[in-house]
Amino acid sequence: MDRSLFVRHAKQIVQVCARSERQLRGKAMNELAVLTASSDDAQGVSLVVAEDGSISDIGRDVELIAKYGDHRFGREIDATDCCVLPGFVDAHTHPVWDGDRVHEFALKLAGATYMDIHEAGGGIAYTVKATRRASEERLYDLLRDRLAQMTRAGTTLVECKSGYGLDKESEMKMLRAIERARRDARVGISATYCGAHSIPKGMTEEAATDDVIHVQLPEMRRMMARGELHVDNVDVFCEKGVFGVESTRRILSAGKEIGLQINFHGDELHPMGAAELGVELGAHAISHLEEISADGIRAMAESDSVAVLLPTTAYILRLKQPPAREMIEKGVIVALGSDFNPNAYCLSMPLVMHLACVNMRLTLAEALAAATINAAAALGQSDKRGSIEVGKMADLVIIKAPRWEHIVYQFGCHSGVIKHVIKDGCVIVE
Repeated sequence: MDRSLFVRHAKQIVQVCARSERQLRGKAMNELAVLTASSDDAQGVSLVVAEDGSISDIGRDVELIAKYGDHRFGREIDATDCCVLPGFVDAHTHPVWDGDRVHEFALKLAGATYMDIHEAGGGIAYTVKATRRASEERLYDLLRDRLAQMTRAGTTLVECKSGYGLDKESEMKMLRAIERARRDARVGISATYCGAHSIPKGMTEEAATDDVIHVQLPEMRRMMARGELHVDNVDVFCEKGVFGVESTRRILSAGKEIGLQINFHGDELHPMGAAELGVELGAHAISHLEEISADGIRAMAESDSVAVLLPTTAYILRLKQPPAREMIEKGVIVALGSDFNPNAYCLSMPLVMHLACVNMRLTLAEALAAATINAAAALGQSDKRGSIEVGKMADLVIIKAPRWEHIVYQFGCHSGVIKHVIKDGCVIVE
């Protein structure tokens, strides 16, 4: 299929990076590479996508139109009065489940905490019951629809976790649904095994840990060897009353031994030393971190482990915000994720960026870097995605706005701003 594309006459092309950076830290998060049409250039700026879907050229209209004027492209897009951004990367989601928890939202509004609901048999346990009952076909249909909504909001790469099965049969069912979506969907997927999301009813932490290591991971590995699954990451909910530090260490180490990237929940409700553990184990990413310690921040700043911050979770659970400003100022690689799940029902990365700016005090530029290049780094894909650079895949969002900042500024109404979403050179939303 010819995926060649000529996007011309744009007001801005927000490259984010222009020197092959794999991530941005500290002050560099505010120094985005942006190619802007000059005031005396009526035509704007352009980019060219090759037949394989990779970006082959970026520059001013006058140069690229002269260079490619006689070339026949698979498609041309007139981006007059538009800005071009990298496709958004959602670095943390739980999109495979059945049964909503709207009744728990009402309980939270009345003052119940996350752990109050969890200890009463709600929360993850409630969703596990519904998900175990659901057929694989139903889970796939629900996942497909959620991914479609994400792409309409500009997401071109999304991390998808299992974790609402908690036994071998149900976790593999969820992973098969994710694999089917990975093959069929028009959005990129990084698959995460999260069988250690909670302790199943009637099991001890030690028994649940052993089941994950000796039953679930071996079955998943066999399926991967047969080509039935492709799984990228291993996750554990490291939390007081769930999986402690030593259980987390055992599970993450077992996942790493079979070739999975470590990408896990840590330091959300209680300070657990998860950030320090993640750095020790060479984690690609650690999510949440509302309760990260000063030592954890120092350790992450000296490593390449990415802090995936989740503005929707702190917002809906009325938690204190993670210390995002301190993390950025001390050199931690900061990314963003929607944390889409039955507890935080958000499918929109523009909304996540807005919340990060308002509640976590990120600048607009920092939020965009966190939702593109740094989020791609959290998934180990920033060599190919997360910025608009020659040689990278053409994952793009074209917005009808005079400046790129409108995608964050226009709170909750991004559907009227997004004109096209492009994945690997193919237009998937228009």
